[in-house]
Amino acid sequence: MTLATPVAAPAPSTGSTPVLSVRDLRISFPSEAGTVEAVRGVSFELLPGRTLCIVGESGSGKSATAMGIMGLLPPTARLGGQVLLGGRDLIGLGDQELSRIRGKSIGMVFQDPLSALTPIFSVGRLLSDALRVHQNLTKRAAWEQAVELLDLVGIPDPRGRAASFPHEFSGGMRQRVVIAMAIANRPSVLVADEPTTALDVTVQAQILDVLRVAQQETGAGLVLITHDLGVVAGHADDVAVMYAGRVLEHAGVEELFRRPTMPYTARLLAAVPTVDGGTRRPLVPIGGEPPALVGLPAGCPFAGRCAVALDACRTDEPELRQVTGHGHVACLRATEIADGTLDPTGDAAPVDRPTAAGPAGTGEVVLRVEDLVRTFPVTKGGLLKRRVGTLHAVNRVGFELRAGETLGLVGESGSGKTTTLLEILRLRRPESGRIEIAGTEVGTVASRARARELRQDVQIVMQDPLGALDPRMPVFQLLAEPLRAVGRDRESIRSRVGELLALVGLDDSVGDRFPAALSGGQRQRVGIARALATEPRLLALDEPLSALDVSVQAGVINLLARLQRELGLAYLVVAHDLAVVRYICDRIAVMYLGHIVETGETETIFSDPKHPYTRALLSAVPVPDPRRERTRERVVLEGEQPNAARPPEGCVFVDRCPLYRLADEDVRHRCRTRRPEPTPVPGQPGHEYACHGV
Repeated sequence: MTLATPVAAPAPSTGSTPVLSVRDLRISFPSEAGTVEAVRGVSFELLPGRTLCIVGESGSGKSATAMGIMGLLPPTARLGGQVLLGGRDLIGLGDQELSRIRGKSIGMVFQDPLSALTPIFSVGRLLSDALRVHQNLTKRAAWEQAVELLDLVGIPDPRGRAASFPHEFSGGMRQRVVIAMAIANRPSVLVADEPTTALDVTVQAQILDVLRVAQQETGAGLVLITHDLGVVAGHADDVAVMYAGRVLEHAGVEELFRRPTMPYTARLLAAVPTVDGGTRRPLVPIGGEPPALVGLPAGCPFAGRCAVALDACRTDEPELRQVTGHGHVACLRATEIADGTLDPTGDAAPVDRPTAAGPAGTGEVVLRVEDLVRTFPVTKGGLLKRRVGTLHAVNRVGFELRAGETLGLVGESGSGKTTTLLEILRLRRPESGRIEIAGTEVGTVASRARARELRQDVQIVMQDPLGALDPRMPVFQLLAEPLRAVGRDRESIRSRVGELLALVGLDDSVGDRFPAALSGGQRQRVGIARALATEPRLLALDEPLSALDVSVQAGVINLLARLQRELGLAYLVVAHDLAVVRYICDRIAVMYLGHIVETGETETIFSDPKHPYTRALLSAVPVPDPRRERTRERVVLEGEQPNAARPPEGCVFVDRCPLYRLADEDVRHRCRTRRPEPTPVPGQPGHEYACHGV
């Protein structure tokens, strides 16, 4: 295995006859408000070995299209058009007929692998059953093929792990099992619906590699549905951009990224942060919200959000038409945009990156963490539990955060990021170490009154805004609740709620609406407003953008930047999206298995990473540029994180470290037996890493 490898090109087409033809697909659902036109006339063809990526915002019809192709829509859905698989139309077939086709001629990789796997059967049983349904195999022969499939998708010790159950696998390994099931009978078409959404960047890169290997092994055409345009750049041959149930642009990946010709596509690309390229271009958010798919008005559905719309765009909905040298575009101004005489983003205001209130290191210290330790008991037994070990979640973590500054905690799932954040928010004496907030050590706070005062100084913005907001309360009451808790009077609360809504860019009318009636971006703004109600000095942001479309992300990044400038807030951000981290953070702390392995200023970390784990993280982040994404080198990490209940005696990264494999015996011995101490980087103040081999 090479330590650094360029991203491989997609599999070449192996034929000229389409394996899948979708023609004028229409899908609608009944609702109390009327008929929801979820998919409106989608058409495309998929050749063997080719990858078609379908992209767009939530609600654009991507997943409904995939479910319509697979025949997995609810009985109330109405379908029209044609879905030709090997020349056979799947529309109108009964469930029994579709069951004979699904898994044999067409396979699917679902977004949530745990929900896609039956928990009461071992993964070997699941795979062998999938094989025996469509092939005349003995149990033994099917089991042997299941082991071979697990080996193909990169499961370590495939014969031993075949007897394991889905809950015993990590998220990335479960997704590998789902891919193995999808390709078990060598289908001619694979449909993957957001297969990497909930995965870390390193695991995401591994899963995409597995998908590519699976496609090459079977020669299948792949329909990949994703919202990550970096993934599109690295893996697509063709791209279909959907909006309001329609395909608005369909082109080759090189042509689409080089010159997007539909204004919606251009705005999507302009809103995507990137970790590559040296210079940080401004992000351009897309204003407004996608239209409701009930009773769509006449004209182009994007006209209300388009910066270059004409009056004619609001009266007639343009059809897809060929643009010379590009592809098919549904826009009246496509020719002007393709010629370069019109900027499809218009004069939309760019997003400013948050900047510290003063020179680095000069603001007041809002948060200080020293040698923080957090462990959890590992128990065994049912009625009478006994302690059999200790899980080391956070181990001697320390950092400082100053007013007007943003610190990002990054790393894979299980690295201790969220546990660190929650230990700070508990406002109680830690198990070991020291936490100081606004000059007060939390371990010395004795009275409830002082703890309540300290609570006002630190607030949290959760990852899932819908789950964090009480669905039974309107927005006004949600914002008023923390104000009542600190003793504000009724008139003061009413005035403050109005200020908070204006502060996060929401209209007063939103105060009467319930969370379910708001968009994802609006809900996150309400969550931020609620966190700001008590005028805190520190905001803890736990994956604040991961549940949002890229078009909404840019607007929330803009909001966080403005609030920091105006209020002098300190942000502690937990995130796995390093492209977003680069835009919003002044400094970064990279965590692995409860330890900080590297810390420094954001641009220093991105331009000159020292620790091999940091290099692997950065190289795994997709870049939304096909040429750079497919030619850059990527550090490959093998295996999974070790069990935090049994961490290595020396360096916690030793089992996956590419430098360890190349080191001499003396260095290897130190890596195995001694924890590396933080080492300053000469000439780079504040930049430290913990590694014996660098």
